[in-house]
Amino acid sequence: MVKVGIIGATGYTGVELLRLLLKHPDVSVQVVTSRTEVGRRLDALFPTLRGHTELVFTDPDTTELMDCDVVFFATPHNVAMGSVPRLLQAGVRVVDLSADYRLQDTEVWSQWYGEPHASPELCAEAVYGLPEVNRDAIADARLVACPGCYPTAVQLGFLPLLRAEAVELQPLIASCASGVSGAGRQGKIPNLLTEASESFRAYGVMGHRHLPEIEQGLTQLAHTPVQLTFVPHLVPMNRGILATLFAQLKDPEVDCQALFESTYADEPFVDVLAAGEQPDTRHVRGSNRCQLSVTVPRDRSTVVVTAAIDNLTKGASGQAVQAMNIMLGLPELQGLETISVTP
Repeated sequence: MVKVGIIGATGYTGVELLRLLLKHPDVSVQVVTSRTEVGRRLDALFPTLRGHTELVFTDPDTTELMDCDVVFFATPHNVAMGSVPRLLQAGVRVVDLSADYRLQDTEVWSQWYGEPHASPELCAEAVYGLPEVNRDAIADARLVACPGCYPTAVQLGFLPLLRAEAVELQPLIASCASGVSGAGRQGKIPNLLTEASESFRAYGVMGHRHLPEIEQGLTQLAHTPVQLTFVPHLVPMNRGILATLFAQLKDPEVDCQALFESTYADEPFVDVLAAGEQPDTRHVRGSNRCQLSVTVPRDRSTVVVTAAIDNLTKGASGQAVQAMNIMLGLPELQGLETISVTP
């Protein structure tokens, strides 16, 4: 049985990890930490967990974490980088859901996250945890940097086109929309019901923190520098991401549907819809699936890709569990074969 610890489990990604790991047949959740909730039972904070656990929050400095096989960081950015080195030295494998190790260039990381990186030597070692791209590297990793939610949807959408060199690299455009849970479980005025409901707005248009992460991934796929126009939007729904991507085909006659179907034929968590169908965020809610559709509008050379994921599952905690399964040599689908919730 794999012994697991979760650091910072009071947020949405933390409770999503618990929802998945507490039912994982090969996992025993041993430690759950929170500086603000020490001594409180998990099921007191999250009543959905009643009857599934009797765990109590402990302090993040507990030595019990050193006895775990894998520790997940479900913390805000700029937290994991201070604690990961000592866990790795103790032989613990780490999956970080924050952005602390996603960027290989620590100077770029500091520009976007506002402080010097505390363990820059690990950024080169950390494996970017997008299984559809880095499955082999994840299997050998000590430290996995779990991708962000927008980057997951955008990269999976562009991946077949860039690998096949089927599109021009300029312009690449991503217009994406996320549910409110993407901002975390915090009391921010823009996220209040009366502020977010009955409204739809863009944000981060001048530059969003996920942009350098997406461009880093697209550049690696294209083997040449890639610039992306990325505009995120806030949607008045709890969870989900819909990404609409645009690119110019080099050859308008290319069979994009066949390209996507062949690329993802063996990927358990990527579902390419039939030609003419479009993904819907409610069809992936609570699941680790990414649904994709590719369309070339009539009499155009533009290809339009739409991608739908649950930002808390395939966009965060589900993908983290998928990475853990790969790291430990477990069946990749283990603990993740949940059916989406309807309605």
